[in-house]
Amino acid sequence: MRLFVALDISEAVRAAVESLIGELKPLDDSWKWVRAANLHVTLKFLGEVAPDKLAKIVETLRTAPTHGPVALKFHGLGFFPHERRPRVVWVGMDAPQSLIGLAAAVEAVLSAAGFAREEREFRPHLTLARSKSGTASPQLREAIATLPARQFGRMDASTFQLVESRIKSAGPEYTTLESFPLAR
Repeated sequence: MRLFVALDISEAVRAAVESLIGELKPLDDSWKWVRAANLHVTLKFLGEVAPDKLAKIVETLRTAPTHGPVALKFHGLGFFPHERRPRVVWVGMDAPQSLIGLAAAVEAVLSAAGFAREEREFRPHLTLARSKSGTASPQLREAIATLPARQFGRMDASTFQLVESRIKSAGPEYTTLESFPLAR
């Protein structure tokens, strides 16, 4: 099973980002654009995990200390790892301490349960598209450069999820296996 831990996004934010994808997609069809239904904020990518470890993961995530809803504000866009060799188009977001703390708590409990720690710094975002070539059309680059302050909405996340990703010919299909409430 291919698993990750994430925050789902509200329908209003999803609709706003879906509209943006509709604007950007025609500018460079060499990129693999994410379906709006698959948009999420990744807290921890676990990768391939044996099915017999699922129960342990669920129990471990239930022990993650959480503190109330997480207020999220989505705005801006750009490229990862950088503009010169773009591999990902992303929508940015504020990273309030509650979100940083949640990601750190998930990382800590999963690390204690034997999962490898993430070596990169947590950078919350929504992935809109990926490119293996590391190139982008001039039109896509220009659009990204002219939209850095665009707003996509706000929401309060009250749960986080353990999600399975199944790779299919039409793209990945995500299934929420378990939801975990954020304590108040």
